[in-house]
Amino acid sequence: MRVFISIDMEGVAGVATLDQAVRGGTGYPLAQRLMTAEADAAIRGAFDAGAEEVVINDSHGSMDNLLHADLDPRAQVVTGSPKPLAMMQGITEGDAVALFIGYHAAAGEQGVLAHSFSGSFREIRVNGAPVGELEVNALHAASLGVPVGLVTGDELVCATAAKALPGVLTVPVKRAAGFHAATSSHPSVATERIRAAARDAVSGRAGLECLPVPDNLRVEIDFTTPLACDYAMYVPEARRLSGVGLVREVAGTVDLIRLISTCLYLSAQATATVSPRR
Repeated sequence: MRVFISIDMEGVAGVATLDQAVRGGTGYPLAQRLMTAEADAAIRGAFDAGAEEVVINDSHGSMDNLLHADLDPRAQVVTGSPKPLAMMQGITEGDAVALFIGYHAAAGEQGVLAHSFSGSFREIRVNGAPVGELEVNALHAASLGVPVGLVTGDELVCATAAKALPGVLTVPVKRAAGFHAATSSHPSVATERIRAAARDAVSGRAGLECLPVPDNLRVEIDFTTPLACDYAMYVPEARRLSGVGLVREVAGTVDLIRLISTCLYLSAQATATVSPRR
């Protein structure tokens, strides 16, 4: 039995500010340790439930945040970026269940550090419905027949998961007090709950359902600036919807992830273009 874990940082207990979530901030080293502890808790919970193999993908920012020496040595760690499937690199069709740890609310919601893949994106819609990282990644897992069994983060992303994903377990480790503020559980409490929930999610995997995956996906991305959209319009077959929006159809979830990732990197060039030059 193989278990896949995708871990982000913004939804980790004790993390609430950009100073913590962005490499170079004074709070970043502590956030690394907190993220690593939650990763280890999920890994151990999966093994507690009988997993023979656990693969965990470091899914935050530059995707090289986890302190590998502090993780259960039985786990395999996917690290670094860019990756062909971004936050879902390492998942396979034979996996029993996927666990999403440290996740956060989508752009425009009132969650802690809420965003959708990039600060350059105002909103992403798939077939007309707004989606965040949770929904996009769950769709890709579903395309492989892998259900999502556990989501952890603030109370808003947990509520979204409970509504969207049949049978999913959730562990809210903090409550949003604003974009840059939270009331958080103690790390030891959070990790204990995550380990227990990971064990229960893997043990109860047979009762889980996958999201339905449409045959065709119409993807609309609204950017925060027209310049970011200008750069993203270099994507073949993309059509402009507005000064800040584009649309493109994709045939499946692999192309969905690749489109989002491409727009992410192109829009980053827009940010670099308007940044002060030294």
